[in-house]
Amino acid sequence: MNVVCVSHLRWDFVFQRPQHLLSRATRDGSVLYVEEPTSVTGPARIDIRKDLTGVLVAVPRLPDTLSEQVRNEVLQRLIEDAIRLHIKGAYTLWYYTPMALPFTTRLRPAMVVFDCMDELSAFAGAPAELRRLEAQLFAKADVVFTGGESLYEAKRSRHPRVHLLPSSVDVAHFAQARMLPPDPRDQALIPTPRIGYFGVIDERLDYALLAGVAAARPEWHFVLVGPTAKVDVRTLPVGPNLHYLGPKAYAELPTYISGWDVAMLPFAHNDATRFISPTKTPEYLAAGKPVVSTSIRDVVRPYGHLGLAHIADGVDAFVLAIDAARRDDPATRRQAADAFLGRISWDATWQRMRQAIAAARDLETAHIAVEPPPFISDQRLFTATAD
Repeated sequence: MNVVCVSHLRWDFVFQRPQHLLSRATRDGSVLYVEEPTSVTGPARIDIRKDLTGVLVAVPRLPDTLSEQVRNEVLQRLIEDAIRLHIKGAYTLWYYTPMALPFTTRLRPAMVVFDCMDELSAFAGAPAELRRLEAQLFAKADVVFTGGESLYEAKRSRHPRVHLLPSSVDVAHFAQARMLPPDPRDQALIPTPRIGYFGVIDERLDYALLAGVAAARPEWHFVLVGPTAKVDVRTLPVGPNLHYLGPKAYAELPTYISGWDVAMLPFAHNDATRFISPTKTPEYLAAGKPVVSTSIRDVVRPYGHLGLAHIADGVDAFVLAIDAARRDDPATRRQAADAFLGRISWDATWQRMRQAIAAARDLETAHIAVEPPPFISDQRLFTATAD
């Protein structure tokens, strides 16, 4: 199966759901990943390079002077040219953003997939037309995937083939943290105990909570690894025990996590976090670390319910939860985490996606209507993704 993906995410920004899935898609065929365009002086062009994963990463370069209509026409032509050169045969058109609809209207894919990994309309700076375009994408798609249960509940009535496929984990990669590799140079001088977070530092984090917990426990050190986005770095909380180490490569993450005593998910409760299902939760567990999170729904269920994460809101409760996490018995915690993690994998998720796409293709061919899938309970949520 060849795949042409249009996405709002830079391939090299953070290694997350699209990278995990589409790197596996290269086992079945060619994958062309089209990023949002960047500005260029001179004629429009599209630069294409082959990533180490085998994915062809395409970056359109467009002059700023183009009107929206001309911009979409030029962008569509560039994508058509890239497909003609690099994709041999039929392909699946894979959307991560509805905003790509205006410049993909002439494409003729065999199948259309919408992998809905976030409620993009709730994010800061979301375009006004996003909801309208999302409705059009639901009408166009043959299959819809959602990256978490909350998002599934919100979207399942909008299409006859919506599948809950939560983000998974590369257990072997993050389990390297358990082998206690040497501290990276920029973390080695930070005192312990360390409470760490990796991920995008954006409007989803609760900065008042972070500042309050850091002030309440000045002897603890809070390490934040990841790029900033859509926040003014001058407004981030500062202090002698707050350490922002910047973005790191996916390959480096286990070495940073290894040096933490507790891994945290200090998410705010706002529109941007209402439907999130943080991939880092199982990654922290695979690294062998205790997890403390605010009451994000897709962390509470299943991780909180299964005793795999401490859930707390507010400064005082979060401090107490970190204290409790530090007292966890490591062997008992890792045994429980490993039993859970043994039932999920990115390979299994990709296999289920392939099967869902094939089933939808068969249904389209036979012109058979299908009923919406039933609600998937907590119990079935993760057993369904077993290898």
